[in-house]
Amino acid sequence: MNSEAREQGLLDGIRILDLADEKASFCTKLLADLGARVVKIEKPGGDESRRMGPFWENASHLEKSLSFFYNNTNKLGITLDLDRNRGREIFLELVKQNDIIVETFQPGYLGSLKLDFNFLKAVNRRLILVSVTGFGQTGPRKAYKSCDLVASAYGGQMYVTGSPTSPPLKAYGEQSYYLASLFAAIGILLAIRKRSQTGIGEHVDISLQEAVTATLEHVMIRFFSEAIIAGRQGSLHWNHAFKIFACKDGFIHLTLFQNWETLVEWLDSEGMAEDLKDKKWNNEEYRRQHIEHVIEVVECWTKTHRVDELFELGQLMHFPWAPVLSPKDILNSAQLKARKFFVPLYHRENDTELSYAQLPFRFSSRFISRKKRAPLPGQDNEKIYKGELGFSNREIQQLLHLNVI
Repeated sequence: MNSEAREQGLLDGIRILDLADEKASFCTKLLADLGARVVKIEKPGGDESRRMGPFWENASHLEKSLSFFYNNTNKLGITLDLDRNRGREIFLELVKQNDIIVETFQPGYLGSLKLDFNFLKAVNRRLILVSVTGFGQTGPRKAYKSCDLVASAYGGQMYVTGSPTSPPLKAYGEQSYYLASLFAAIGILLAIRKRSQTGIGEHVDISLQEAVTATLEHVMIRFFSEAIIAGRQGSLHWNHAFKIFACKDGFIHLTLFQNWETLVEWLDSEGMAEDLKDKKWNNEEYRRQHIEHVIEVVECWTKTHRVDELFELGQLMHFPWAPVLSPKDILNSAQLKARKFFVPLYHRENDTELSYAQLPFRFSSRFISRKKRAPLPGQDNEKIYKGELGFSNREIQQLLHLNVI
């Protein structure tokens, strides 16, 4: 078996042009990690997302963005300016050879370049175009500016995040971008399946706002069914079933209603059950009505223990308890190490190895997951333009001189 065959992944043969910024780079990363061939197209000089921190060794540089590193593994990289006529001509040659385009431009931008879906599908009727934007391709807000902060607020996530006594908070990280990327990846796979039946591509329209609202768990369902507007409850779950408690050396996530009698017996064995032994507390509804007292008693107890102690003992009693781990704890997790979840990738320009999280998929049959660091700006220009489009060295140099690539 040759090396090329050994490296085939689950999506081998699928070819993707990546015009996405940070709003959907994770989508194409997922597909690249699963074996699709993804070509990241950046403007000459590098994509704006390369300017987003954090940066390796805190050095702001186009080739040191850690978020760009993570979201662009296993991709090829070329530079191309779509605002130039020659750049658009070259792009259309690429469209003929590829299956999917993922883009995050404002609605109407591709149309202004005469590269909208109706035009592109005339070039390649099997093309799947995926557009990830703040509010979607239609509607009165389609032209509004957005970012993760806007999506969190306008999608309803921020309203229910935080403590009851504080203003709304945004969830850590860029959650709307990852949610939209996951929905985009699912949309792509569904469009590929439909194309296999019809032979015709699709335009998949993904809205950050809708991606956030679609994943609000109980919030919208409770409002539809009971007209209840969920409030902020800090680390207490909406139905009071779970909460995060402080310990001697950190925090732990505990259940408050599962196996109640066993929990009370445990507290009582250490002389810390207080009045929770009273039979009135066996009534679940009574406990919900007086949850503040339950929390107060339980937290006095957790503060006398170490996190790992409660975690291990609780799991022995089949309580679904868990430590609240820091990034350092996660990297050193014995469970993740045993499953080889983190893999090192060498960065030659920084002369260092960085650890990357693998995809959270496990297949019963063996499949190859490629492990290749994010491309440098224009790293594969010669491979694509010369090797695949047939440009001569002179043509490539001329395109570089004119800042087309």
